[in-house]
Amino acid sequence: MCDMLNAPIEYDFKRKGYYYTEKTFRLATAFGSVDDIQAMSMVKSLLSLYKNTPIYDSAKELMESITAPLGEAENPQWYEERIIVPPVPSVRFSSEIWQCICEGLRKNRILSFEYRNAWKSNYTPRKVHPYQLLFDNGAWYLYAYSKEKKGARMYSLPRIQNIKVEDETFVLPSSYNFRIRFDGSFFGAYSEDKKRRFRIAFFNDGALRISERFWAADQRIKEIKDGVILSFTSAQYGKVLELVLSNGRDALPLGPAELVQDWKDNLWDMRKRAMLIKKYQSTGV
Repeated sequence: MCDMLNAPIEYDFKRKGYYYTEKTFRLATAFGSVDDIQAMSMVKSLLSLYKNTPIYDSAKELMESITAPLGEAENPQWYEERIIVPPVPSVRFSSEIWQCICEGLRKNRILSFEYRNAWKSNYTPRKVHPYQLLFDNGAWYLYAYSKEKKGARMYSLPRIQNIKVEDETFVLPSSYNFRIRFDGSFFGAYSEDKKRRFRIAFFNDGALRISERFWAADQRIKEIKDGVILSFTSAQYGKVLELVLSNGRDALPLGPAELVQDWKDNLWDMRKRAMLIKKYQSTGV
């Protein structure tokens, strides 16, 4: 067990027996069958999504300790080079921020910190009731009740500084869960209170990509001559606009009117920005 399974074992001369020096250690076979543990080993590849967060090293070490004894004699851990999760751009923040937020979540303690709301804006004080940590496309967000705004808000962890766990506690309301807010649409972390009915046409490769995924519980996909029309209900307006813009010329918003207008405004701003290409090319960056 010591040599082959790396078990932390020592002999107790007084009791005349062996014992684990680490109370949390368990043999891998106690967790399930060989197939179960191999499936868990494959899940290790998903940890790459969390590589720049404070939980990565601990989670990776735990997964490896559980699955280490199960290497196949002929081809051990073959899946590590055959089942890959491509990396995504990830955010960076201090372990202190992570630890303070986790303590606030665990003990229902109020957090105070300074927050930068937008590009080049000043940091302003915040005092919040931490509800949940959300992970979305390589970024971490704190979903919390803002005492200043009198409502739930989203805070990007890299924009937080000088965080402190207060002695004051709060009562977690029954409506704290972010899942209640997105209510059947699957566009990531950001959400609003207002729901809208969206209709968007997609063409070429965009139509294929849209048809392959599940965007909302009530979605409808209608085939048209040169593409598809996706319709659904969502409170995640900003993320829907992001979906439209990310598909470029392969997307055409049809409703609601504010989505169409925001799309047009973005096109106009991009057209004006395109006129500045030569100016920024000359910076030498």
